[in-house]
Amino acid sequence: MTSFPGLGPFPGFPQSTAWRAALALVVVFVMLAMTGFTAIRGTKEDGNPLATARNAWRHTTFHGHPLPDPDAAPAALRAFFTGLDTSARRQLADRYPLVVGNMGGAPVGLRYHANRIAIDHARETEQRRMVDHRLTPVGRQEAGRLMHRLESLMSPGRQILAFDPAGDGRVAEVFGNLRTADRVSVVVPGVDTNLSTFERTVKATAAPVGMAQSLYDAERAARPGTRTAVIAWADYTTPAGVGVEAATGQLAEAGAVRLRALVAALPASDTVSLFCHSYGSVVCGLAARNLPRNVTDIAVAGSPGMRAGNLAGLGTHARVWAMRDADDWIQDVPYLEVGGLGHGADPVDPSFGARVLSAQGAAGHAGYFAPGTGSLRNFALIGVGDLTSVGCASTDTRCSADLA
Repeated sequence: MTSFPGLGPFPGFPQSTAWRAALALVVVFVMLAMTGFTAIRGTKEDGNPLATARNAWRHTTFHGHPLPDPDAAPAALRAFFTGLDTSARRQLADRYPLVVGNMGGAPVGLRYHANRIAIDHARETEQRRMVDHRLTPVGRQEAGRLMHRLESLMSPGRQILAFDPAGDGRVAEVFGNLRTADRVSVVVPGVDTNLSTFERTVKATAAPVGMAQSLYDAERAARPGTRTAVIAWADYTTPAGVGVEAATGQLAEAGAVRLRALVAALPASDTVSLFCHSYGSVVCGLAARNLPRNVTDIAVAGSPGMRAGNLAGLGTHARVWAMRDADDWIQDVPYLEVGGLGHGADPVDPSFGARVLSAQGAAGHAGYFAPGTGSLRNFALIGVGDLTSVGCASTDTRCSADLA
């Protein structure tokens, strides 16, 4: 038996599978932290502009009447905005852009307009920080990078569905026409996703914007006549780096609440599919039990686990699909959960019960949305509802069952 210098083995020390698994998890994540794989969160202190704006909204009257609670049910908020004319809607969006821009139930076009204003305000803040000599040179440089990212989000034609500048920032973007889509796909990314990493120039499909754009293009190619929309959903706080934060479910639990709220605010007639990468699959696993009925499919790629021991443990009505490329490093993490560490069973293991898809052509942990890959094609086919055409893993004989 392997022993650690100075620590044992100790006579009588518990040698159960659970204890060995817990020790393995601790060793893995301590090693990751010691070897530089654990990122450090930014220290930018901006308060919480969205919370401040919501508080102001709650204490405001508009045309002599109180405004609805911004956390009200989407149907109630939708009814409120339906009762306003275009001018009144614009007044509210211009006065409270952060509130309206993040409000489920507000008209989609109005949210795009409001978020453009909110992003411009954040851009001006970062522009001032670039020349603020109270900051370190590194701080000013980071402000410059973020300012350019915000300028990119304001480019003509971009449809920003959610935006929150607090902390490292949260954002969601729509590709296609969300108002008329019959099928909506939601891309849920993993660790180290924030305003600064929302999109990339090099290896674009390793970031949420590139993932969603690639999926949208593939869906249109797979079934041109289907009205689709894809959401790059980075509207939850992700773990910073592959450390202990990524090995626990706390951030995923909060993300699951936000994911359910997003889906609940979409038009009820839409058919929704979730495409969850890496730690994003933990979020989807926790959200699965209480998702609306219009979520028909959950597909995970490069998953560290879904906080469940098997398919039944997810408690979902949706079909669950899983894939993993042969050279994805995620396969080396311990697939278990002990004392809150780890995310449960491996979704591509036959005993889990998911439908296992081919990831042919994908390279490494971040290659699942690359154009031309079998993994992207499979995602696109699920997104447009052409399930009988998906490519299953050769090891899964149940993948295509009951799909006709």
